[in-house]
Formats: sequence, structure tokens, C-alpha cells
Amino acid sequence: MVKHLLSISGLRAGYGGKPVLQGVDLTVNDGEILALIGRNGVGKSTLIKAIIGLLPPSDGSIRFRGDEIGGMAPHARARLGLGYVPQGRDVFPRMSVEENLRVGESIRGGAPDYDQVYRYFPILHERRSQPAGTLSGGQQQQLAIGRVLVGRPAILLLDEPSEGIQPSIVQDIARIGVDLNQKTGLTIVLVEQNIDMIRAMAQRCFVMDKGRVIAELTPDLLEDRDIVRRYLAV
Repeated sequence: MVKHLLSISGLRAGYGGKPVLQGVDLTVNDGEILALIGRNGVGKSTLIKAIIGLLPPSDGSIRFRGDEIGGMAPHARARLGLGYVPQGRDVFPRMSVEENLRVGESIRGGAPDYDQVYRYFPILHERRSQPAGTLSGGQQQQLAIGRVLVGRPAILLLDEPSEGIQPSIVQDIARIGVDLNQKTGLTIVLVEQNIDMIRAMAQRCFVMDKGRVIAELTPDLLEDRDIVRRYLAV
């Protein structure tokens, strides 16, 4: 029997009284890579923010390992093992690379895993004394992911990791994500528009539209231009 690591039921949330999520139902299996796809503005990033606790739900349920977490603060959810890499990266620009990574230590406690981070992202070790704001966009994305990995999350929520990143680094991030999933069992939820990255990483895809999950696809179906046009308008 497949164990659901994350279960979302009837989730509603929005901004300033304006609803965005209109009753989302979603399950994420332990040890899988799942992609959330859809046009801009359909609620994908809003859903990720609700999962991590940055946006309070107005209704519905969010369960992690069977326990309700919908009323928990973001830091409490992070301590349970939810790791979040936001769209736009949000590194601390004046702090060094190493200081940024140390922020990840405080998320869960316990022994941080710098060796793994530096093994997957050797540029971070090379530039560990450099201010994060002087890194390229791709290097900052690696730092944002590494900062979360230091805290040894059980699930990694990646919001548009390919945005503004050169293709070679996008490919590296996809390869690393798959390797982490296969070797450590890390569960990944990927919000993405980059079809190549989705096909390289995801085992399942959920399509969102107008604040709801409207379809489930396998990544191979994204080879069909009609399906891509229908759901992503590209």
C-alpha cells in the first residue's frame, strides 16, 4: 500500500479576502517527484505557500505523515521536515555563502549535512566566503536549494527553480534532484513551466487551473503538443 507523505483535501486560501485556491485535493506519495503544472496565475505558488504555512487556509485540510498541520506556523512545519525553496530564491545577499547555508541548520536541528550539499554543488564550497548577492542567478538558486538540504528535509517544495537560470544549471538541478530522490528517498514537489525539466524529473504531474487540480498526467504525455497547449498555453 502506497503511503501518502502529504495529503491535501478541500484546501481554500487567498489574499486579502480574494480566493485563489478553490478546494484543492492532492496527495503526494512518500519518495516520489511530483510536478504541479498549469498556466501562470492558476494557484500553483499559492498552493506551495499554503503547504509551508506562509498563507493561512480559510478551509480544508493539510496532513503531513497523517497529522494535521494546517494550523502550524511555517517554522514548525519546517522542523517536521518540510523544506521550501521560494520563487526568486531569496538568499541573504550580504551574508556569505557559508552563512546562508548555516541558516539551514536552525530549521530542523540535529547534525547538518554540509558534505552532501558541497558534493552536489561544489561551486558553493569554492565560493563559501563570497557574499551571496555577488553570485550569478544560477549559483544563487543552487545556494537556496543547498540551504534547505542542510536541514535534511523529508520533502522539498521547489517553486519555479528554472526561472531566470541558464539551461546548463537547470539541467544540473534536475539531475541532482533525481539523484537525491533515488539515493536518499527525498520527496520533491516541483512547480515548474519548463517542460524539459518536468520530463527529466517528475513521475507524476498534476494540472492546476482556476485554483483547482483538474487533471493528472504522466510526464511522457507532455510530448504531445496539444496537451501542452491545452494546459500550459505555450
